[in-house]
Formats: sequence, C-alpha cells, structure tokens
Amino acid sequence: MNKVYIGSRTLTLYGHPALKRLENAGLELVFGPPGRRPTEEEQLQFLPECVAYLAGTEKISEKVLKSSKNLMVISRNGVGTDNIDLEAARELNIEIKITPGSNAQGVAELAISLMLSAVRSIPIHDQELKNGKWNRIKGIEINGKIIGIIGCGNIGKRVINMALGLGMKVLGYDFDPDQSFNPSEDFQYVSLYELFNKSDIISLHVPPGENPIIDHKALSMMKDGVFLINTARAEVVDDLELVKALNTRKVQVYATDVYRNEPPEINELISHPQTICTPHIGAFTNESIDRAVEVAIDNILLVLGLDG
Repeated sequence: MNKVYIGSRTLTLYGHPALKRLENAGLELVFGPPGRRPTEEEQLQFLPECVAYLAGTEKISEKVLKSSKNLMVISRNGVGTDNIDLEAARELNIEIKITPGSNAQGVAELAISLMLSAVRSIPIHDQELKNGKWNRIKGIEINGKIIGIIGCGNIGKRVINMALGLGMKVLGYDFDPDQSFNPSEDFQYVSLYELFNKSDIISLHVPPGENPIIDHKALSMMKDGVFLINTARAEVVDDLELVKALNTRKVQVYATDVYRNEPPEINELISHPQTICTPHIGAFTNESIDRAVEVAIDNILLVLGLDG
C-alpha cells in the first residue's frame, strides 16, 4: 500500500509541482473529483487502499475513517480540523496534521479588503455603475475608528497590525490571550462585552464552538450600524439573528467568505443587499497555496518515514 488520496479541491483542479515530491518518494497519487469536495461515497471508493490523505475542507466521517484500514495520516493543507471526525481518528491511531500559519497572510488581507469594501460600498457602486446608475452611497473613513478582533491568533494578529497601520484603534479578544503581543498603544485586550460595545467594525477569526459567538445577545450589545466581517467559519454567526440585525440596520454590512455548505444555497442572508459575499477565497492565493501544500507534503513524508 503506497497510495496517497488527494482530496483538496484546489489540488485536484490545478495540481501543484510539489506533489512530485510524493511520487519521488515512491508514492502513487489518487485524485478526487476535480475542483470540488469529494463525497463520502467517493472517499469510500479509494481511501481503503491509501496510506495518506492530503485533505482540504471536505467532511471526513467516522464511516470513512473506519473503512480506511491502511490510513496512517490525514494532512490538511490548511489549519481547520472541524471537518474531520477527530475522535474516530484518535481511536484508529490516524495522525492528523495541519499547516499552521500557511494561510494567515491571505486570509488577513482578505479581511481588510472586505472591511474596506464594506465601509465604502464598493461592490454595489460597481454593480450599479455598470448598470448605468449613478447612485452614490456615503461611506466612512476608517482612520481613528475602532475595530474589534475576535480571535487573536496567527490571522488575527496580522489583521491587528494592518488595522493599526491604517490608523485604527484596535480591541482584541481571545480565549487565551498572548500577553506578549503588544504591537501599539492603540491596541488592547478587552472583554467580549467591551469589544461589542465599543467597536465600529468587528472581524471574526475564531473556530466554531457549540454555539455561535454572534447571536441575539451579542448583536444587542453592538453599536448601531456596526460592520461585521467573517473570514473564520459560518457557524460562528447565527444567520437568522443576523438577517434581523441587517433589516434594522443594527448591522450596516455583513461581509463574509465562509458558508456552512459550499457552494451555498442562495438564502436570505446571502442575497441580502447589505451583505458582501466572496466564495471562500481567503487562502486562495498563489503564496498561501504554495506554503500549505509544501508543509502538508512534509507532514505526510514525516509520518510515513520518508522524509530522509
């Protein structure tokens, strides 16, 4: 058994020169469906013959893992593992590897891009002008405004530094704050309550928990007309409560790159005129992909004892 299943939709569609390293190590590559997440049935078809899985964001269930008797490692070309049944993987002694920090710059830059697009209504201005309409929506300047960053890890720290560079005041919240991180007198860690209460803009950079962080209670504590940016996970937001907040202008704009299903169904939140949506492009840059694939391959070769 020397097969590696390639499930990442980016790699199945575009390939990558670094995959040659696996072949040079004597491994055979088995590719999932080009450009989309493999289904459970497709995984069950090929994974029982594989010793390694280079995975994207596709769901990897207990059923799939238990059928994969030869699987030694799942190596994510990213950082999230909420798509994997981790308990089943532990029971089966399948190692789970990630690529910390590989996508941080790309996601952070997108968060800032979405913020700027939101406060100046760039998408709707572009769309209306191309449709022959000269409608101008008054925006705000971000210099001196307060941005709240929920989740101050690799990505959050980069967003903080960029926001400070744009002249913003930054409030940070983290479950386990890095007290050694002190980039400016214009940054401080605060409670969630204070962050919600004071921020003009809020950017989310946390993994999903049992309940959404942005729920009715959280929204009620926010300033009227707050801008909300989500490049983390769709599950950290309560969609129904957010639609209500958009309808009352409690939230001025919701800009998101993440969805519960991909591609998502066009629902009331996505189609809302005060929502800006991008198709999960945060880590979809040449540089992020290169970093993630190289480290993901390193992890596979290390676990299989082929790194020497």
